[in-house]
Amino acid sequence: MAALRWLTPRRRPATARSVLAGEAAAEAARKSALRSEHPDDGRPSATAAPETADQEEGKEKEKGKEKEKGAGKEKKPEEPPFPVVGDDRAAAFFDLDNTVMQGAALFHFGRGLYKRKFFQRRELTRFAWQQAWFRLAGVEDPDHMQDARDSALSIVKGHRVSELMAIGEEIYDEYMADRIWPGTRALAQAHLDAGQRVWLVTAAPVETATIIARRLGLTGALGTVAESVDGVYTGRLVGEPLHGPAKAEAVRALAAAEGLDLDRCAAYSDSHNDIPMLSLVGHPYAINPDTKLRKYARAHDWRLRDYRTGRKAARVGIPAAAGVGALAGGTAAAVALHRRRR
Repeated sequence: MAALRWLTPRRRPATARSVLAGEAAAEAARKSALRSEHPDDGRPSATAAPETADQEEGKEKEKGKEKEKGAGKEKKPEEPPFPVVGDDRAAAFFDLDNTVMQGAALFHFGRGLYKRKFFQRRELTRFAWQQAWFRLAGVEDPDHMQDARDSALSIVKGHRVSELMAIGEEIYDEYMADRIWPGTRALAQAHLDAGQRVWLVTAAPVETATIIARRLGLTGALGTVAESVDGVYTGRLVGEPLHGPAKAEAVRALAAAEGLDLDRCAAYSDSHNDIPMLSLVGHPYAINPDTKLRKYARAHDWRLRDYRTGRKAARVGIPAAAGVGALAGGTAAAVALHRRRR
């Protein structure tokens, strides 16, 4: 029996048992806590429940905030559609050169006349340079503009109006049709589709502007009025150049004659010289704007559209556009056109 005594476990004192029990309980609690932090059986633990509830409450609050933000965005008023369909007191006024067409209509017209032997190469070079100076310098020098106008008018002096109109139709097909900006054309069409009237407002000859307006399906055109006697050009202008403030006055005169509300009208141009006209209407647009107009438009929160692609394209037509101010109609152009249509 003595040999087996050491094999029999000795009974530990009560105090020792309670200590071991306490250690076992502590170990069990520790393992339980580890399971709650890293569960491996997919079942939530009792100790994780309070933390999960806090997280869910936080997520609900975040969702609530996101809904409030979303609701705020939804409440932002949408911009009303424009142009307004059926508004017969609204109209649109489009500058021509570099706005509707790449380059200057007057220069393209000159190319067509040169091709038909209306003048010599030396005159074409001088004419083109005058156009380039006006556009690049950006300075409205009265003497230089007068010289440019005289040069341009001398080209058509002595020719019949009917002859130039017929040639103008051919020149449009040869040099102009492919230079219409599709984006600007779509803007004009939007006004037409809304039932509104659309005019070209340009310093190009009114005959050329009228041909372009008709080909595009527009209402009409304001432009230079060259004097003619018995259907033959005299080489003089009727009225003052349609440039800067005078262009705005021509639009104002037309609006009064047509019963338009300028606050409901739109105007489109590429040049800072047309800021007076753009400022006249309730919906001004800067189209392919020059540097000064772009800066002004941004400062006054005007809409901008640029249909040029790349810096090279941005320079297209700059020399050609100079003569826009060379031949110009004034306020008389608007009134004369209105009376002619009546």
